[in-house]
Parts: sequence; C-alpha cells; structure tokens
Amino acid sequence: MLEILFEDQELVVINKPAGLLVHKTALAYGEEMNALIALRDQIGSWVAPVHRLDRATSGCLLFAKNEQILPKLQGMFMERKIQKTYLCLVRGIPSEKQGLIDQPLTSERSGKLQNAQSKYRVLAETEQPFNSTGRYPTSRYSLLELELLTGRTHQIRRHLAHIRHYILGDKKHGDNKQNSYFEKYFGLQHLLLHAWQLRFTHPISGKILPMFCDPPPHFQHIVEKLGWNCSQLTSAPSSSPVFDLL
Repeated sequence: MLEILFEDQELVVINKPAGLLVHKTALAYGEEMNALIALRDQIGSWVAPVHRLDRATSGCLLFAKNEQILPKLQGMFMERKIQKTYLCLVRGIPSEKQGLIDQPLTSERSGKLQNAQSKYRVLAETEQPFNSTGRYPTSRYSLLELELLTGRTHQIRRHLAHIRHYILGDKKHGDNKQNSYFEKYFGLQHLLLHAWQLRFTHPISGKILPMFCDPPPHFQHIVEKLGWNCSQLTSAPSSSPVFDLL
C-alpha cells in the first residue's frame, strides 16, 4: 500500500518509495508495476502524475485525479508556484553554507542545453574518523536541503556532481568509492535523495497545502550512523535558518 499524504476530489499526494517507477517507461520495458498503476488500483480512480521523481528518489509525488485539474497543476509547476524541497546526504562540506547552483544542463533527451537552477542550504555537517576513499585519514559529509527552481532530468544529482559534492548512493552521477564503502560498512543500497516537501496553493479551494513526508528508514539509518539526530527530519520542516541536528 502506498502512503497517502493528502487526498481530495481533485488531487492526491503520495510518499513514493525509493526504487518504484512513477509510470511505465521504455527504459524499464516489461516492468509493469509503477506508482501510477499502484495508486490507481488503491484508490479506484483515474490518476496522472503532475511531475516526476527519479526511480531511485523517494518522497512527495503529486497526482491529478481528473483531466480538468491536470493542466492547472502542471501550469503551476511551470510557473514555479509549487515549491519542491529535497533532502540529501553528500560527500564533503560546501564552503558556502547556502547558495545557488546556476549551471545549464544538457537535456538527456534532445541534447540541447537548458538553464537549470538549484538552491541549497547546509543543515548539518560532520567529519568522521574513517577513510572512505583511500586518500585522507578522515571523511566529511553534509546533510543538505535543496529547492528546485527548474525541473531538469536528474538535476539535483548532476548539479551536486558539478560542485563535487556527490550524493551518497548515486551510482550514475556519484562517487563509486564512497558508494562501495557505505554499501560494505553501512549496508546502503539506495540513493540518499528524498523529496521532503511540496508546498502550494490548491487551485480550486485556495488553501495552502504544505505536504511533508519523513525520510525513509534507509536514509534515517545513515543519518544516525553519521552521528546526527533524526528527530527534526521526521517533523514538518522549519522556516528557521537555524537547523540544529548536531
């Protein structure tokens, strides 16, 4: 059963598990199960995804429940009226504790260069007494909060790779030595990227909807192994610039 975070007659928001496709794709030919089919069967309604999450990414995913509301919700994404906030664990500690990554990305479909912007904020940082890459006696990591200003394929993963703060568990854009170390010593099998929050105004009722979902157990497990307190990750995000996880 999918966890439903919000549902009314117009839309539904779920907590998508890591590893589940949003919908059928040519890249996963023959694989029938996906979030669209599972949700449709669970609630007994026509549904369509308003946006996408990578298969490896967990978290908040918005669906329309009728064909009339779908273009309105898609338009809100295009006009940046829906705020998307993510959590991820990365290698290293950014020198600037918050900033904007403004780096164009080549479309993986058309090959054209597209503008792409991601805002980030360091929530917590740590230096651990183990050597995960074979280069230094200690290893440093950060917990980041990110907001997407554009919606390109693998945008967060590619942007963080661009600034060399690779997401742990990212096998396509990440650091293979880090991934191997965390798999061997911490049992990590998943990408540590989570769609933590969606915030938007309901296009029919006008009510502000702050949708939030806890990071999955595998994410919380690594957070705890790195010595942080998970309690503030399992409550609604604060607007305060101070986030005390240490």
